[in-house]
Amino acid sequence: MQGGRFGRGRTVDIVKPDQPSSCGIAVMAKASVPGHTKTRLVPPLTFEEAAAFNTAFLQDVAANIFGAAKHASIAGYMAFGPPGPDSVSFFQRMLPREIGLLEAWFPNFGDCLFSAIEQLLDRGHAGAVVLNSDSPTLPTSLLIETASVLAQPGDRAVLGPSIDGGYYLLGVKHRHRRLFEDIAWSTEHVARQTLERAAEIGLRVHVLPPWYDVDDAWSLSTLRSELCDEAVISASLHRHRAPRSAQLLRALLAATDLADRIASGADAQRAAE
Repeated sequence: MQGGRFGRGRTVDIVKPDQPSSCGIAVMAKASVPGHTKTRLVPPLTFEEAAAFNTAFLQDVAANIFGAAKHASIAGYMAFGPPGPDSVSFFQRMLPREIGLLEAWFPNFGDCLFSAIEQLLDRGHAGAVVLNSDSPTLPTSLLIETASVLAQPGDRAVLGPSIDGGYYLLGVKHRHRRLFEDIAWSTEHVARQTLERAAEIGLRVHVLPPWYDVDDAWSLSTLRSELCDEAVISASLHRHRAPRSAQLLRALLAATDLADRIASGADAQRAAE
């Protein structure tokens, strides 16, 4: 989770539990619109394919949260944009009704993240987590671990670093605005700078194992290897199976030239590096 164009924050009540789960997890999400979602995957994808993957990713991430909630006190949300009835309708159609909706749409991505954190804490959750929408295979155990760490006494944070230098997850127990200030969003410095901000305010951080975001041709190739070739990314972690993403990927590989496009894009990316 490095950054994006997410200006306002508002809770949209879908489900209001009588007893809030101890940990609220909000996925930073956009409604799927061709040309406006997952555009960093174009090429090798078309705009329509990228939007379809956005939907599949969101469905898989929601299912992952539900899987974690079987083992820890967790509630799931989408911190979404752009604001308006079209976005609300999209999430209501595509996701289970148990997923709450939080508007979080600001020009600065740090403000989007902080707004989501504030709304989760305002809802009564003792721990508040922001999660990316780009890691459909993220091991469920990492979400459970996050909730467990945040349930411990004393102030602390949890950070899940992405292999590209950003982070896929950040969890806190209090409103630490400093964690979202002076961050070079959309760069490889995000995780490091966030840890520096935490050190400045004396906040203990539990660092999770790294995982990858699907936001370019190389990472799309990695996703294909995981879902279609049963490649193992980590010997110690069991990936989420991401059935919607797997179904979409297999269908496109069978019906289009996507395999060639992914390979060409990954080769060009490696050459550029």
